Amino acid sequence: MVKTMKTSLDHKLTTKGFTLIEVLVVLAIIATLLSLVTPRYFSSIDRAREQSLKHDLIVMRDAIDKFYSDRGRYPDALEDLVQARYLRQVPEDPITERQDTWLLLPPPDPNAKGTVYDIRSGSEDMAADGSFFSEW
Repeated sequence: MVKTMKTSLDHKLTTKGFTLIEVLVVLAIIATLLSLVTPRYFSSIDRAREQSLKHDLIVMRDAIDKFYSDRGRYPDALEDLVQARYLRQVPEDPITERQDTWLLLPPPDPNAKGTVYDIRSGSEDMAADGSFFSEW
């Protein structure tokens, strides 16, 4: 009886924890899963930034058009849209992550009043479809 009790104690002491091989196998599985998931994660972030840029451009172009319809002239700066409450604030360019990189395009008619006819991203990067953000 004493002998069986001693062997069961020895067995309990030797079975605690994981072996080095078990830990390495688990780490290899985790590394494999991460290598599959990481590219998808970063591409989804890029797609979200592109969608956010498209939305921001639509909203700001609509605000410029409404400003022109109401006042008969284009705004001189994006801050004019905020002061006139067409926008709550100038949005951050999701690609450059800054507010001061927007490209402001003048009206095609040189006799038009105001200086902001259109707006584009100030990023020189290329989108997933092969076009440049500054051409959107």
